[in-house]
Amino acid sequence: MRSAPHQQAVEWLAAAAVDPRACKREWEHGASGAALLPAGRFWDVLSVPEEIGLFALDALLRLPLPMPGPTLADFGAHRVGFFLPPDPESYWVGQDIRYSGKGSWIAVPSPRRTTGTLRWLVPPDGQGALHLPTALEVALHQAAEMLSDLVNGERGRPVGNAVRPGAGRDHLG
Repeated sequence: MRSAPHQQAVEWLAAAAVDPRACKREWEHGASGAALLPAGRFWDVLSVPEEIGLFALDALLRLPLPMPGPTLADFGAHRVGFFLPPDPESYWVGQDIRYSGKGSWIAVPSPRRTTGTLRWLVPPDGQGALHLPTALEVALHQAAEMLSDLVNGERGRPVGNAVRPGAGRDHLG
C-alpha cells in the first residue's frame, strides 16, 4: 500500500508531465525508471557539480528553515539539481552551473526512488515546496568556501563568516 504523502508527491511531480499517466507508467514499468519532464511550469532546476551540490545541501539542512525543496542527484553525470520556483527573469552564474527553465527537459525518477545513479536526495513533499532561491544562494556560497578551504588546507577556519574576495552573486534576478 502506498502512503498518502508518497502518492501526493507522485501526483504533484507527474502533473508537470505532458501526459501524467504515461509519466507514472514510465516510473512503474519503464527500463530507466525515469521520465522526461518539462521545467518552467511548476519548477525550474539549478544543476551544479556534485561536490558543491552535496556541500550546499548539507548547508541547507543546517539552516533554521523548513526542510529543503526537492533535490535530485545524477551520480552518473556527477551533478546535483535543486528545484526552484519557476522564474523566467532569473539567471544564475558560476562555474559549471546550469539553469533549466521553460523550454528545458529534466530526467526525473519516481519520488520514491532513493537508489541508483539518478535518485532523490530530498524527494518532493507533494505539497509543492521548493528551494528558496536566497537560501540556496547562501548555501552555494558556503559550499564554495568550504571546498576552497579544503583545497587550500584551511580546515580550521570558520565557514560562513567570510566573503570570498572578488566573488559575485550566484543568483541575479
